[in-house]
Amino acid sequence: MRYDKMSPFIVMDIVREAAKYPNAIHFEIGQPDLAPSEKVKKALQSAVENNKFSYTESLGLLALREKICQYYDRTYHVKITPNRVLLTPGTSGAFLIAYALTLAQDDKLGLTDPSYPCYKNFAYMMDIQPEFMPVDKHNCYQLEVGQLKGRNIKALQISSPANPTGNIYTAESLKSLNDYCMENHIDFISDELYHGLVYDQNAATALQFNPRAYVINGFSKYYCMPGMRLGWIIVPEDKVREAEIIAQNIFISAPTLSQYAALEAFEEEFLTATKQVFQQRRDFLYDALKDLFTIEFKPQGAFYLWADVSKYTDDSYQFAKKMLHEIQVAATPGIDFGENGTKHYLRFAYTRDIEHLREGVERMKQWLKNK
Repeated sequence: MRYDKMSPFIVMDIVREAAKYPNAIHFEIGQPDLAPSEKVKKALQSAVENNKFSYTESLGLLALREKICQYYDRTYHVKITPNRVLLTPGTSGAFLIAYALTLAQDDKLGLTDPSYPCYKNFAYMMDIQPEFMPVDKHNCYQLEVGQLKGRNIKALQISSPANPTGNIYTAESLKSLNDYCMENHIDFISDELYHGLVYDQNAATALQFNPRAYVINGFSKYYCMPGMRLGWIIVPEDKVREAEIIAQNIFISAPTLSQYAALEAFEEEFLTATKQVFQQRRDFLYDALKDLFTIEFKPQGAFYLWADVSKYTDDSYQFAKKMLHEIQVAATPGIDFGENGTKHYLRFAYTRDIEHLREGVERMKQWLKNK
């Protein structure tokens, strides 16, 4: 295990530091502030009252896996069988399963730079080599097929909508990447955790183009259940038993109470309202920040704004620390997500109500007048 290569998750350091300030404005943490639906709460309470504290089978509750299959049929017109769905402790458990199924020691995992930091850290933990490929505003932070050519990667992982940029891969881009991977025997891993939180266009799933894609999603973001630590992974039919064995040994099963609560998570009225709340916040914060920083495009999904702060600093980490200490506004430094120009960026999460966001913007406006 290459612990020496693992980087700290800087956003969690920022969260800890921001907790010292009772009046802090929080743009740093990527979790919804909204509670899950009342139906989810009642299902959780019922599970507690009925002593649902035992392990489930390692794949997870069949009834919940069936509901996930119905979701894919209804949303993407993709039919999958419940045995291909495995419930995991958050998406982190799903990443570990995907990497264990597709990569051996010293194999190369293709990742974009910037991207979610846990991808590379999990790779280092498993003695896998991350192969970074730069994406930026010129390609709307979407990886292109030409960047894959000549690289000896065994698996490719993308996220759409992406953390930290909020970009969404178009259906055409996703199809091209999957076509190339299938032709070249490269496993495709698609992190689709922010599906549902898409605003001006629809998001495609990799399963529409690649029946052997490893697709990861979960209940933390769109379903407003981050602390319940429940995700899922869809694996190819011939990998189900291997995935189950890995799960049995890593975590036995996903949290049982969370699984019972999630049976009521697919509530369209609640989910539509949740999406509308985050879209309103996105519109507010984009309009408020575009004159303070360089915002290269309006994010199409997730709940993040990727802001270029290079007109004020060439070190966004020190800038973020100073901003927190001087005006108690917390944001995530871009270096959390890679090295490709990231020292010029901050990630702003719009995961609080608009009045909270407005106060943060006003503090920054006053503070930046002297920069």
